[in-house]
Amino acid sequence: MNINFAMWRKATWELIKMDDKKEWEALDVISKWLIATRSAVTTVTIYSCIIAGFLAWRDGYFSWLPWIIVTLGLFIAHGTNNLLNDYTDFSRGVDKDNYFRTQYGVHPLVQKFWTKENQIKWFIVSGVLATFSGVFALFYTQFNPFIIGLFAFGALVLLFYTWPFKYWGIGEFSIFLIWGPIMIGAVYTVLALGHGGDISNVFKVALAGVPFGLSVASINIGKHIDKMVDDKQKGVGTFPVRVGQTFARYTNIASILIAYGVIFYLVATGYFSTLMLLVVFAAQRAMYAVAVLTKPRPDSAPKGFEAFWPTWFSGFCFYHNRLFGGLFILGILLDTVARKYESALPLNINTLGAIALGIGLIYAIVQMQIAKKKAQN
Repeated sequence: MNINFAMWRKATWELIKMDDKKEWEALDVISKWLIATRSAVTTVTIYSCIIAGFLAWRDGYFSWLPWIIVTLGLFIAHGTNNLLNDYTDFSRGVDKDNYFRTQYGVHPLVQKFWTKENQIKWFIVSGVLATFSGVFALFYTQFNPFIIGLFAFGALVLLFYTWPFKYWGIGEFSIFLIWGPIMIGAVYTVLALGHGGDISNVFKVALAGVPFGLSVASINIGKHIDKMVDDKQKGVGTFPVRVGQTFARYTNIASILIAYGVIFYLVATGYFSTLMLLVVFAAQRAMYAVAVLTKPRPDSAPKGFEAFWPTWFSGFCFYHNRLFGGLFILGILLDTVARKYESALPLNINTLGAIALGIGLIYAIVQMQIAKKKAQN
């Protein structure tokens, strides 16, 4: 068994489909874990931690070692949750009969790549590793009650997201909280307390995490709309099942638009500089997602989208999130660097942001014109 670095890279960027058990067995342990835990999706945890790290650096609280330990622990915890999710749904008879989950990626239990006992072992090992990270965070912050509360809340969501939260229609809201204000606020707090710093700013940090949390939740809501027919038949009461497709679609539109609204508010109030407005370059993808969400889900794959089916709403939301998340992180990085070295800058931070935005808009317009001419030819 050789280490397959190419598969590591691929599995963290896209959901892997595989039907040959021999091909599965030839993979190294890390590749199997990345595929089984759907790491193309769990990388959103790393993005949340990066955002928290930049905000902590901005306030003078960043340290590499605790950040790496906490980030790896949360990434593994997210993967652990997905292992439990698949185990629970498989055991309850949900993941069968060509169910949505089995169509877009490898499901080791359904495809008999391994047994339920194997899945439990992987869950336990992953859970123990994630717990070590949590214990480190507790010691690092001297068992701060706030961190204990966040740790308990995270463990609660980890264990009960698949059942009963998802069945009660609050799983989507849990996703927003965890990968937005809670995780970003928690990682920031761990780093700040470890430095003996002041955490009175944590509310603004949590608010800064809201846009990313909403963007991540939009993928989850989109996925649950995509599979709501199957979920309803199997008694899985997700948010779309409980409120109906139309209400769920417009809720998802609101989550995308509010994400931008919060960023504009934070820029207007001075928490972020105009450098954060770089996220507007993801607006085109946001409009694609919004336009699709204004219409009911088609019964079959539209022409040209066969390769992505059955993901429809979730596919467009994922496509938006990739660029939005990247620009959000880039904006925070530039904002942080500019604030750290403000005295050396030739211009005001907001002026620099406005100039960067203007250059970007000119570039976007030029590219659109080039694409238009190519299409005409």
